Amino acid sequence: MPILIDPVELAARLDAERDEPSGSPRTRVLDVRWTLAEPDGSGAYRTGHVPGAVYVDLDTELADHSAAGEGRHPLPTEAAFERAMRRWGLRDGDAAVVVDDAAGMSAARAWWLLRHAGFGDVRILDGGLGAWRAAGLPLEQGDVVPQPGDASAHFGAMPVIDLDEADALGAADRGVLLDARAGERYRGEVEPIDPRAGHIPGAVSAPTAGNLDADGRFRPADALRARFAALGVDAEHPVAAYCGSGVTAAHAVAALEIAGVEAALYPGSFSQWSNHAERPVALGASPDGEDGRP
Repeated sequence: MPILIDPVELAARLDAERDEPSGSPRTRVLDVRWTLAEPDGSGAYRTGHVPGAVYVDLDTELADHSAAGEGRHPLPTEAAFERAMRRWGLRDGDAAVVVDDAAGMSAARAWWLLRHAGFGDVRILDGGLGAWRAAGLPLEQGDVVPQPGDASAHFGAMPVIDLDEADALGAADRGVLLDARAGERYRGEVEPIDPRAGHIPGAVSAPTAGNLDADGRFRPADALRARFAALGVDAEHPVAAYCGSGVTAAHAVAALEIAGVEAALYPGSFSQWSNHAERPVALGASPDGEDGRP
């Protein structure tokens, strides 16, 4: 199943579908505007979005903050995510395209969850709204409120690891645990939000920005394969990705899939790990820390 869609291709598809009967399967566009600095992206969405796009609230619809001890963005329950899918107007048989204004780094969370829920055709808009604007395509203002859909969610289609499995993968001789945060956070030089700085011992630094070209689009499959191979990744051994709270790590999972590698997501990520005082953290550029694995 393709992972990406080009802005021009998306615009052509939306134009072609305007004349189809209202009950036909359609391409539903989901706008997942979110950043750590500005978690509520609804204002930016209303200012201008892909025509027909429905706003998705990452904090309330793509996470379950009632799940104590699971990190800053625990996965939603299957039932809650199904309700969200239906609010967005998704119907079984539709295609979904997820969009953001951050080169896919927040939209990938929706892509991953929809895939995890067994939704058939879901794509990331390659390059996000920046690429849409660069192509000279129109934006729509205001809110889009769709008719409720009937899509169903059945979690389990994407691999997931937990706290103990992340620890084991970091310590394993074979397999790779990738840290998708910026290099300075991996090394422990800064930590703006979590209680301790550093990384999970044994994890390899793989900043999310390295998945992208200068225009904010995913790099070609062969370039991504080369990038991940240089980090010790191959298709024969386990691979998992984490970040601060499981959001941008989904972008790494998408990039790995483009490269032909199936990877698990560690949803709790460093926000969960660093809150467990009994779990060691490593500092510096080495996977095992400046003085080896604690």
